[in-house]
Amino acid sequence: MSEKKMSVTVLLPAGRLSRDILAKIYTFVDKYGLELYCSTMQNIRLLDVPESKVQEIKDELIPLGADFKGPGKFPTPRVCVGKPHCNLGLIDITVLNKAIADRFAERQNVKAKFKISLAACPLGCSGSKLTDIAVVATKKGFELFAGGRGGPFPKIGRRYLRGATEAEILDAIGALVDFHDLKTVKKQRMYKLLDDAEFPLTEV
Repeated sequence: MSEKKMSVTVLLPAGRLSRDILAKIYTFVDKYGLELYCSTMQNIRLLDVPESKVQEIKDELIPLGADFKGPGKFPTPRVCVGKPHCNLGLIDITVLNKAIADRFAERQNVKAKFKISLAACPLGCSGSKLTDIAVVATKKGFELFAGGRGGPFPKIGRRYLRGATEAEILDAIGALVDFHDLKTVKKQRMYKLLDDAEFPLTEV
């Protein structure tokens, strides 16, 4: 009987993959004949991992700074490449991404299902307006959208902040996550909560 095959998803903050993690992943690809999948959330998924090798792979990647997808974790935002790598980028998007990661690093048991995206300019190459929570940089500060989704019946998110500071954005994300947690038993997309009488933000 053949061994069960699994996948291991390595989270990539701001879509960045360090050379050390990349090199170590390659050794596993070569050793076990794995495939790699670059997910739409900018993570790297190792496919067809023998079940008996999953922990070995994690144990060797953790010392290099790797983190892994799992239930209850605060979602890793999907981001555009941002300034200075894009001539349309208004900000270095990695700074905002790190601020969000630091603010919510200790948060556990986050309920599914919502996603976050960050865009360094109004073009929103990270799919910002089709995401549950989205932050878009403009020349006049940040805008925050909520309730977007893709799929067969896409919805554009509603705008709840404009001209906001980073601190205001972090507070708003916290309020949305708290509200989602309060109103969600198992899984729920943010758009289903927008018309709740207790929704914490006001559309602008």
